[in-house]
Amino acid sequence: MIDEKAIQAAQETYGKLLREQLERVERLKNEGDWVDYSKLDKLIIGVCGGDGIGPYICASAQLVMEYLLADEIKAGKVEIRQIDGLTIERRVEVMKPIPDDTLEELKKCHLILKGPTTTPKKGDPWPNIESANVAMRKELDLFANVRPVSVPELGIDWTFFRENTEGGYALGSDGVHVTEDLAMDFCIATAQGTERIIRAGFDFAEKNNKGYVSLVTKANIIKTTDGRFLDIAEEVAKDYPDIKWDDWFIDIMTAKLLDEERRSDFRVFVLPNLYGDILTDEAAQIQGGVGTAGSANLGKRYAMFEAIHGSAPRMVAEGRGQYADPSSMIKAVSLMMTHIGKTEEGRKLDMALDVCSQFERKLKMTGRDTGATGDEFAEYIMETLQRDDLEKVWKSYINKA
Repeated sequence: MIDEKAIQAAQETYGKLLREQLERVERLKNEGDWVDYSKLDKLIIGVCGGDGIGPYICASAQLVMEYLLADEIKAGKVEIRQIDGLTIERRVEVMKPIPDDTLEELKKCHLILKGPTTTPKKGDPWPNIESANVAMRKELDLFANVRPVSVPELGIDWTFFRENTEGGYALGSDGVHVTEDLAMDFCIATAQGTERIIRAGFDFAEKNNKGYVSLVTKANIIKTTDGRFLDIAEEVAKDYPDIKWDDWFIDIMTAKLLDEERRSDFRVFVLPNLYGDILTDEAAQIQGGVGTAGSANLGKRYAMFEAIHGSAPRMVAEGRGQYADPSSMIKAVSLMMTHIGKTEEGRKLDMALDVCSQFERKLKMTGRDTGATGDEFAEYIMETLQRDDLEKVWKSYINKA
């Protein structure tokens, strides 16, 4: 027997969600332009350690960030602020993914360097609160998750533009248990949100001479939202006549990243949220694991830079937090440098990461006292950045590979 009351309750919930999303569309129609960092009197960077190994690797990356920005900090053009409150204990205490006072402080910054945060799952001792990452992306409208993957010796030079605020994750905590037998989640695609992520990918390809953009969906099955994604891509592509583009389904693209004959052809990927999450973890594994990959979360007003891996609470419980590899967070610093126009600093930091973690490896990160601490690795990176022959050394290793 069909439960009419359950249907009515689900309809009311669905109507509320529809109203909220239509209100969001109106806000998107009136969003401003990108912040011009060169016109700011002072650039404010918030450092938010998160939890688990987050505070350890974030502090190590902060050493490198402050080294690269030393002149600007001394001149008062850059201010670094420590922002607490994203620990799982604090979030559970207030039962919010981001405590109100922490969110208020984050909104006073232009950029955020953020360590990993714990997202509770079934079986954990914590209540099932929303991911701090998802909440921050929504609250600060960080719509573009940008994740580069580079393996020069394999000819891999990929940049992923993952939509951050829509798709299957936007209402991840707002699904409906209609009855004991039926549960439903929701997937969102707006014209405004879809266009801006696709345009961001094409802009990047044009400005960085990449020349090739691949759209990844499952539009043959998910015909409405993924179909709209491709329809809008076709229109946006008309503004970039010099950029080659095509579209792929997510299942075959996961295979193509492993195809040694084809994968080096790809350059820029643009994907809805869920597919981007899956594909970038696979790509990071090809590079050397998720511990090697950082990401930028970009909006027109705010930007947040982070690792793509989790908080590894077991390492801290076992007293090994100081030995966590900070490479992912240092990569996030590289992305920050590029985002604020310090392109050369970002490029050299990428080379130093390659030399230190893939080629010379004078210090090894093992996650235990058999290897270096995160701060020791950060010092190694900074010493390498000071080498006059850094680019020559990097090219020599690439040529050998």
